[in-house]
Amino acid sequence: MRLGILGHPVGHSLSPAMHRAALAALGIAGSYDLLDTPPEALGDRIAEVRKGFRGVNVTVPLKEAVLPLLDEVRPEARAIGAVNTVVNEGGRLIGHNTDAPGFLRSIEEAGVRGRRAFLLGAGGAARAVAYALKGAGWEVWVHNRTRARAEALAAAFGLEVAPFEAAREADLVVNATAVGLDDPASTPIPAAFLPRKGYAADLVYRPVKTRFLREAEAAGLAVVDGLGMLLWQGALAFRIWTGRPAPIEAMRRGLEDAFGRGA
Repeated sequence: MRLGILGHPVGHSLSPAMHRAALAALGIAGSYDLLDTPPEALGDRIAEVRKGFRGVNVTVPLKEAVLPLLDEVRPEARAIGAVNTVVNEGGRLIGHNTDAPGFLRSIEEAGVRGRRAFLLGAGGAARAVAYALKGAGWEVWVHNRTRARAEALAAAFGLEVAPFEAAREADLVVNATAVGLDDPASTPIPAAFLPRKGYAADLVYRPVKTRFLREAEAAGLAVVDGLGMLLWQGALAFRIWTGRPAPIEAMRRGLEDAFGRGA
C-alpha cells in the first residue's frame, strides 16, 4: 500500500512517523512518503497519485487547490472547501476532510468546554475548524490579517468577523494559521488580547509549545497543542485508506518517538 503526503514544504511533517507506525502495528505492507509538491506541480503529482498510490494526505498550501483535480469530493469536504485526505478507488480520486472531526476529537480529548471561539486564520485548516465548531454549537468569531478572506470565511459559514479585542471574551482561541511554524518567535495575536481564562489551541505542532501557546499559558489559559489534531485526523484518514480501525496508541507512540529522535 503506497501512501504519502502532498504539500510545500513537507520536510517538517510528522505524518510519515505516525502512519508508518500504524502500518507496522497492523502488519500491512506499505510505505508513506513525503511528496514535496509546489502548487505549479500539483496537476502532475495528482496524475502520479492516480496511477500508483492508494491514498495521500494534502497539506498547505494545496488543500483548496486540489479540489478541482479530483473525481469526487465528499459532502463535508465540499462544504468546508478543503481536502486533506484523498483515497484512490480504482483510479477515481475521492477527496475527504478529516481535519474537521480530527480537531473536534482533539479538543474533546483535552476537555475543552465553552460556547465562544475566536478563530485566527482563513485558509483550508481554518475552514475545517470553523465548520467543526459551528456544527458543534459554538459561536465563532473570525480574524485574519487579510480582512477580505476573513469575510469570505464568515459568509460561508454564517460567522462573524471580529477584531483582536473580541478574543478577550472568548472561551477558546484557535490558531489555524501557519504563524509559529516558519518563525517560532512569531505569534498570530498579541498577548495583550488573550482572555484570562479558558483555552487556547494551536494547529501548529512544531514546535509543540509555540510562542502563542506559551503566552496563552502565561495568561492563565489551558493549552492544546497541535499533536492531538494531527493524530486524530491521521487516524480517520488511515481508516479511509485501509478500511480498518486505526491503531491510535501505536500512532501516538510513533509521534512521540519521532520527537524523541528530533525528527
